[in-house]
Amino acid sequence: MAPLFVGLVDDAAVFPPGSAPLADAVPAHHEHRAAWYAPMIGPLLLPTSMITGPDVRSLATPVHGLAVGLIADTGIGRLVEAVAAARDQGLTVAQVEAAVAKRGEDPQPGLANLLEVAAALPDVDVYAETPLTAGLMTALDTIVAARETGHRVAAKFRTGGLAAELFPTPVELAAVICACRDRALPFKLTAGLHRAVRHNDPETGLTHHGFVNILAATIAAVAGAEVVTVAERLASTDAISLTEAIRGHRGRVRPLWTAFGSCSVSEPVSDLRAFGLLGPAEASSGR
Repeated sequence: MAPLFVGLVDDAAVFPPGSAPLADAVPAHHEHRAAWYAPMIGPLLLPTSMITGPDVRSLATPVHGLAVGLIADTGIGRLVEAVAAARDQGLTVAQVEAAVAKRGEDPQPGLANLLEVAAALPDVDVYAETPLTAGLMTALDTIVAARETGHRVAAKFRTGGLAAELFPTPVELAAVICACRDRALPFKLTAGLHRAVRHNDPETGLTHHGFVNILAATIAAVAGAEVVTVAERLASTDAISLTEAIRGHRGRVRPLWTAFGSCSVSEPVSDLRAFGLLGPAEASSGR
């Protein structure tokens, strides 16, 4: 597996729009973990509300040892409790993620609470989902300071959803990528990244970011590109130029961008194969 793609996609099958029942998502995730593209797949993402409900307990053996990421839909204050419950049920908690504020709110109070969680879970990666509004840059500085003291915390940003305002523009997202570049701060993305290249969804009329666009944009940013150049890569719909922008970097570890969640793991795999960037031959040859 090309290092550029290792761990790129977390399995968000139980979240919308896929909304798979856990009884279907777990065996499907095991199939992904056994497939030739397994190195590309991260943990199964689960809401914390599901951990304390009957669904996980009813599966028992199939979830034992399963690596999961917990999304804090029951609040930051219950994250440590949810991690303990998950471990009691035989799950391996690889990461936790929580929104620290709603749009327009000061992210600092929520971030302070999440950093307490990070201190209590020193063996778990913690992602602070921060809205792209006022207070963002200060929040990024706070996360950097926490990392410097040993906390395993990184940033997370929303790149889509059910409303147009949840999709940052190419310039807005480019500015955030460059801000993380300037701070050497890893980040994760969530929502809307269903396909490789920027496109318009005919059902909703919303324009989605492409994950190959983001790969190309992040590579450019790390190489020193300015916001305008990074934004151009994010806005591009030219699959050929985007593919060529990342092809020569496949042998390198992906910079800064840790992963994104997808409710359909097969879509990013299929897109990368269609562009000639990924295939079963890579697994057998070790590329």
